[in-house]
Amino acid sequence: MGSAQLTGRVIFKGDPGYTQAVKNWNPYVDVYPLVFVFAQNSYDVSNAIKWARENNVPLRVRSGRHALDKNLSVVSDGIVIDVSDMNKVLLDEKNAIATVQTGIHVGPLVKGLARDGFMAPFGDSPTVGIGGITMGGGFGVLSRSIGLISDNLLALKMVDAKGRIIRANQSHNEDLLWASRGGGGGNFGYNTQYTFKVHRAPKTATVFNIVWPWEQLETVFKAWQRWAPFADERLGCYLEIFSKVNGLCHAEGIFLGSKPELIKALRPLLNTGTPTQTVIKTLYYPDCIDFLDPDEPIPGRSDQSVKFSSAWALNLWPQEPISIMRQFLERATGTETNFFFINWGGAISRVPSSETAFFWRRPLFYTEWNASWEHKSQEASNLASVERVRQLMKPYVTGSYVNVPDQNIENFGKAYYGSNFAKLQKIKAKYDPENVFRFPQSIPPSYH
Repeated sequence: MGSAQLTGRVIFKGDPGYTQAVKNWNPYVDVYPLVFVFAQNSYDVSNAIKWARENNVPLRVRSGRHALDKNLSVVSDGIVIDVSDMNKVLLDEKNAIATVQTGIHVGPLVKGLARDGFMAPFGDSPTVGIGGITMGGGFGVLSRSIGLISDNLLALKMVDAKGRIIRANQSHNEDLLWASRGGGGGNFGYNTQYTFKVHRAPKTATVFNIVWPWEQLETVFKAWQRWAPFADERLGCYLEIFSKVNGLCHAEGIFLGSKPELIKALRPLLNTGTPTQTVIKTLYYPDCIDFLDPDEPIPGRSDQSVKFSSAWALNLWPQEPISIMRQFLERATGTETNFFFINWGGAISRVPSSETAFFWRRPLFYTEWNASWEHKSQEASNLASVERVRQLMKPYVTGSYVNVPDQNIENFGKAYYGSNFAKLQKIKAKYDPENVFRFPQSIPPSYH
């Protein structure tokens, strides 16, 4: 044994708390690591990396337990460095800057900032950890107004492969900051702190939710895609169409403006099909966040296993992909199975593709689809159905989102990072030359 000692809240297999530590949001990814280290500070992370290397044990980092594919934030018989105990936030109101530990969940972070009068981008789930979502880009209904989560990242503190604590900002290790703005979590080192630019929130904003009969999904989707990417950029909207057995088809979002203005902007949707429910209300800004991201118990746990895939649409969809979607949702047996869309544009598309590691700046909209199941016997057919959709959709979509990864994608570098992949490989070689931080679809170092 070497000299490194594990510090922090350490839970080995068989210790009290292990059963709870094993549970991730997606049961599909659960495995049995040798040990969990719930780090309390950067030194605990550093000690854990040194210990893993001395003892030749595979290692992973976990923030919000929301990894969507296998062996990304957990590893069988390895060490999992979990930063969820590190969840402090320091707000500098004068300069509109928040310093955030990487274990906080997006919901509590964004809601806390909202109560203090500030806006920050967030995704569609409050139990996601800020650690991982930031590194992959991170987007939601505010992104057309204020950019991706990664676009608002100003600096970070990271523990490297040798256990050294290093910082990156605009004037120091700038290449690492560039890579951390969309280059995917866990590739370069394990982050313990982020510094974000935050934005003054309006006093009020207007939220909406429109529900249609499931059978009208084609009409609704066609209207949504013709409207949403071109709507006022203060308007962020996602469309979710669940499996037929679930039956939900709805569009939800936020508008940074008044109710009369929003009603006018929403007209193309409100006049589509026969909505069974329409909610449009102006609320105090913090209440808007609660409306869009109602609290879930942390760490959050899906009652079903889920397999995802994701892509972007550069063009409006003709009938064929819409039929593929409909057929998939008609046949699906899982109640959580769905297609999810969010409109792109605005602040996201004003950043050049090479300015940060996040490449996909010019699509019209983003899409992801998943299949869900309760019993192991249903796993193979559901995995196959998600992959079949991916193959059939290839002519109509491009790329994939690293935070909604799919290990069936062979040429993943191009899919996730486009033409930024080569530069990311060089930065990987600089900060992790021995490829200590490797996992399925991690960025391989390139030495030339």
